[in-house]
Amino acid sequence: MFKSTLSASLLATLFLAGCQSSSKPTEGSASPPDSVQTPVSATTSSVSAAAPAPDSTGVSTAEPLSPLDSLKLIGPKITGAILPNKRIVAYYGNPHSKKMGALGEYPKDDMLQRLDRQSQEWAKADSLPVQQALHLVAISAQGAPGKDGYYRMRMSDKTIRKVIRWAAEHNAICFLDIQVGLAPLGPEMEFLKPYLKLPYVHLGIDPEFSMKTGARPGTKIGTYDAADINQAVNFLSDIVKANNLPPKILVVHRFTQRMVTNYKNIKLNPNVQIVMHMDGWGPPSLKMDTYRDYIVKEPVQYTGFKLFYKNDLKKVDMRSKHKVPHLMTPQEVLSLTPKVVYVQYQ
Repeated sequence: MFKSTLSASLLATLFLAGCQSSSKPTEGSASPPDSVQTPVSATTSSVSAAAPAPDSTGVSTAEPLSPLDSLKLIGPKITGAILPNKRIVAYYGNPHSKKMGALGEYPKDDMLQRLDRQSQEWAKADSLPVQQALHLVAISAQGAPGKDGYYRMRMSDKTIRKVIRWAAEHNAICFLDIQVGLAPLGPEMEFLKPYLKLPYVHLGIDPEFSMKTGARPGTKIGTYDAADINQAVNFLSDIVKANNLPPKILVVHRFTQRMVTNYKNIKLNPNVQIVMHMDGWGPPSLKMDTYRDYIVKEPVQYTGFKLFYKNDLKKVDMRSKHKVPHLMTPQEVLSLTPKVVYVQYQ
C-alpha cells in the first residue's frame, strides 16, 4: 500500500476567510493515496488565519516593464544552466503571511540570515555549490471565488517586485509560484511574464490547487496533466528564446499519484529545466516513501524535496531510531537516489 503526505499549504496557505478545510498526512491508513483526509482538529491552524494583507490586485495586470529594468542590473549573474551544477536551497512563502512559510514568517533581514545558515549546512554536507533562492507564492488559491469566480488572487506588482529585489540583492534567484484555483494556466503565466524576462526569475506551478473539476481549492487535491506542464515549458522556452536568456527552471509540486497525469508525455526542452518536487509533510520515513513512490517512479528530469520547519515535527517517526520528531538533515536528504538538486524550506 502506498503512503502519501498532504502538503502543508493546505494547512497554512493564503486562503481568504471562510475556507476552513485542511488535511493531515496519510499514515498507513486504508485510504487511497490520493484521498483528502477528514479535517484535523484544532492542533492545526485554520487556513483562514493565513490571509494576506490587502495587497492583492485581483485580476489586474502588472505595471509596464520599464520599472523592472533596474532589476536587470542587480542579482546573480546567471550565464548558463543552473542544474545540475548547483543545488538550489530555497525559502518558500509570501511576505503577507507569517503562516505560509519561512519567506514571510520572519522580517526580511532575519529571514535572509536564516537562509544563509541553512545554506551553510548544505555547503558543509555536500561538495555541490549552493544557489540560494526565494520562492514566492505570487498567485494564491483562495477559499472564496472572487469577482471572476476563479478562486485565486494575484499579488500586486509591488509585492512581486519587492521579493524579486530581496532575492537579487542577496545574490539569490527567485521563483514565482502559481496556484491557479479555477483559472486557466495560460493567463496566469502571462501575468507573470514581465518578471520572468529577468534572467534570475523562474516559475513554479502547483497541481494541488489546479481544480479542474470545479471544486473549491482546499476541499480536494487538484491535478495537472502532462499537457499543462508542456504548456508551461513552452511558455518559458519562448521567453528564453525571445530574450536570449539562460535556461529557466520549472518546479512542479507533487505528493500524490493523480497530481500529475501522463508524465511520460512531458517533453524535455533545452531551454527549460524541470524539477519534480516532493511537496509532502510528515516524519522522515513517510516523506522518503512519498519521494520514491511519486517522484522516483515517475522521473522527468531533476528532483526536489521540501522540508517543513513545523509540520514535519508533528509526528514521531516510528521507523526511526529518533524518539522525538525531527527535521530531516541534509545528510538524510542526500541519502536519496536520485540526488535532490532543489531543496525547499517552508
